Amino acid sequence: MGALNVLGGPLQSCSLDPLTGWLRDGCCHTDGQDQGSHVVCARMTPAFLNWQLERGNDLITPRPELRFAGLKPGDRWCVCALRWREAYEAGYAPPVALEATHSKALEFLPLEWLREHAIPGRVRPPA
Repeated sequence: MGALNVLGGPLQSCSLDPLTGWLRDGCCHTDGQDQGSHVVCARMTPAFLNWQLERGNDLITPRPELRFAGLKPGDRWCVCALRWREAYEAGYAPPVALEATHSKALEFLPLEWLREHAIPGRVRPPA
């Protein structure tokens, strides 16, 4: 069986353009080398991108040597679970695609926080 998302279903693709994921496969897959746990599929907002830049995590500037084209508002990207948590606690958490967020995120984040920031219309509410 493949990786699961935070809702218990199959992990869906986060983004192919820009190509995201720790493994650069479009999904928020993770492995033992992924020390940052890049498992939250988030839609970038100006507030989140600027807040990350201020904190020294430049997600805007292209870095071709790292196969990173730079992000703009509206892009979906697999972000580190703890970075998303910091953003949540500071009031800058970007929207999340629950179906494309790896279940490993639940080791760092309560599902209720992720649901609060779910991209509208993406999933049904819990039964």
